[in-house]
Formats: sequence, structure tokens, C-alpha cells
Amino acid sequence: MFSDRFDQLVQALRILPSVGPKSAQRMALHLIMKNREGALGLAYALNEATTHIHECSICHSLTEDEVCNICASSERDEELLCVVESPADVMAIEQSGSFRGKYHVLGGHLSPLDGIGPEEIGIPALIHRLSSGQVKEVILATNATVEGQATAHYLVEATKHLPVQMTRIAQGVPQGGELEYIDSHTLSQAVHNRMRMK
Repeated sequence: MFSDRFDQLVQALRILPSVGPKSAQRMALHLIMKNREGALGLAYALNEATTHIHECSICHSLTEDEVCNICASSERDEELLCVVESPADVMAIEQSGSFRGKYHVLGGHLSPLDGIGPEEIGIPALIHRLSSGQVKEVILATNATVEGQATAHYLVEATKHLPVQMTRIAQGVPQGGELEYIDSHTLSQAVHNRMRMK
């Protein structure tokens, strides 16, 4: 519209999730017209991040070192492993402050229709890790989607020969949620996974 470089910036911004052409155009205008210093800072931060951040060699989360801080920590429970789909899930669980074990990031979920099988999401690496015998319990914290559930089910079947207890995070009604606003699938899960009170 204004120039080839402006169009190039708009197209570059569109690679971000949920950013359509109009949003990308607004962002580009803001960066060029109102915050050039911020734009340069953003460019520098992106360059630094893409140059120095990579996967942890053990859990496959993100780190600047060979091994991430969680895997390297002697204060974390080596016998408890939480399996998640992405580094964003690790961040969410860590922010809750409720987990003191270690993680394994699959890098996605099974989706045969999209050609994503066990090899594509690193399930063999997880099974190899569990074969050491150090992990006693695996918490499956894959998403509550059809693909996430299928991935969890596949992992249970694939690890039956290992001496590891497989558990699944609870799913159901969120804290503070009102039943009339909860979708039927979530409500069904909540009833099915009910807990004994006394």
C-alpha cells in the first residue's frame, strides 16, 4: 500500500497466531508512526531469541542452555514426570506453583488426519526416557481436545510394559464456574471424574 517495505512488514506480522491482514496493518502503522524505538527493540529481541533459545536436550522445553533450569534442578522430584504438548503448557503449570516434578514436552499431539504420528511428536524419546526406571509416575497433561485425549490414550497403551504409574490431570467444572454455562462435554467429564468427599 505505502511501500514494498511496509507490505513486507505487514506480511511478516501475519505469521503470528490470530493476526489477520487488518490487525497486522494496524500493528505495522503503530510501530512505524508511533513507536520506532519499540520497533527496533522488538527486532533486536526477536533476533536474540531466535539465535539463542532452543530445545532442552532432556525435556524439549525452551532454554538458552543445553539443559533447562527445571531439568538441571536437584530440588525437583525426579520420580514425577508431567507430559505436556508445548512449552506454553510448562509455563502455565509452573505459574500455578502446584507441581514440583519434571516435564517432558511432546511438541504437539497425535493427529493422523494431518499426518502427525508418534514419531513426529517425540513419543519414542519419552518412552526411552521412561525406560530408565527413574520415573515412577507420569502425569498426562495433554489438552482436553479429541487429539489430546487420543495422545494420552496412546501413551497409556504404549507404556503398559513399563513399571510406571500413568495418571491424567482432572478435567471438569472450573473453579467458580456455574453449571448452566458449562458445555455438555465438560460437564460429562466432571460427573465421570467425580471425587469422594469423605
